[in-house]
Amino acid sequence: MTMTQLKTQLTLEEFFAISGGDITYEFVDGEAKSKILPKRFHSKLTLVLALLLVEWAQNWGEVGIEWAVILKRNGRDWVSVPDLLYISYTRLNRDVVIDEACPIPPELAIEIISPDQTFAEMTEKATDYLKAGVLRVWVVDAKAKAITIFYPDTPPHTKRGKDTLADSLLEGITFTPQDIFAQAGIP
Repeated sequence: MTMTQLKTQLTLEEFFAISGGDITYEFVDGEAKSKILPKRFHSKLTLVLALLLVEWAQNWGEVGIEWAVILKRNGRDWVSVPDLLYISYTRLNRDVVIDEACPIPPELAIEIISPDQTFAEMTEKATDYLKAGVLRVWVVDAKAKAITIFYPDTPPHTKRGKDTLADSLLEGITFTPQDIFAQAGIP
């Protein structure tokens, strides 16, 4: 299965004017590319991670599910739609009430690998996020029951089982990959 792609080169403004209906698009290299439709495990992981992060972030920031974010990739406008993101009230003041794409790189972007995606593709995307100012990227792999954390200044680190996801940037997070996959009911 391949991603649907609108071939016309678009400006950022033209991209936002697209009415996608039930299709979610990302803006990459001047083109609108549809995201892969999530399947059951992807959906369950998104829900569990969202619930855990919302509880953790109550007074510190906002968690978004498939909230588009405006970034730069290779010097060009890029609109990515991470499965989840976290942005602190320090970066995006809680008084800013907008119903549009996130205008500032979040601290955390989470991508869950779909069956039609590869870890290599997600690694490339994680690198692009970091270059665009995102401070952490989690790539969640349901098959491997692992979460790989990408950092801007050190090599990625893969967490499994009872490894904690604690991070100085995300102070107070105590859950583990085992917690997440168990709560999602992934065998």
